[in-house]
Amino acid sequence: MGWDLKKTVVLVGMMGAGKTAVGKALAAKIGVPFIDSDAEIETAANMTIAEIFARDGEAFFRAKESQVIERLLTNERCILSTGGGAFLASNNRDLISQRGVSVWLDAGLNLLWQRVRHKNTRPLLRTPDPFATLSELYEKRTPIYAQADLRIEVNPEYSIDETCDRVIAALETRPDVVEKH
Repeated sequence: MGWDLKKTVVLVGMMGAGKTAVGKALAAKIGVPFIDSDAEIETAANMTIAEIFARDGEAFFRAKESQVIERLLTNERCILSTGGGAFLASNNRDLISQRGVSVWLDAGLNLLWQRVRHKNTRPLLRTPDPFATLSELYEKRTPIYAQADLRIEVNPEYSIDETCDRVIAALETRPDVVEKH
């Protein structure tokens, strides 16, 4: 038994929600490539996201991100993990809804903080009070993520595999996206 993916599945949500981990598991289960837009940007620019932010600023990064997402949505169908800010741009949301399906991995603030607080790879959290910054981002971004086509609750009790199965169950309600055969 397998799946036929008709549209790219775009995982959206906050940093630390599990987009990369769940995305990789999902791609393996469905049998399609997994692509991380941040990794694609880093490869194209030959520098890390943090370096791009530092050298060129967030606006430049967001423009590059949009170009990469558009290119990836035009190519083969895959599981696409996007950076936390990607879905905030209305042009990215429009592209994703036209060519793919957005899945919001909705993790609560406390879980996100547990996951990101020890990492220094998050340029947006390089502030005097990273928890306050994360809370502010969370408040601002949640109503926008809520516009995603599908919402999956990320619970600290669920394994990556269990979260992945919940995504598959949600996708199966969308015959325009995935077909079981």
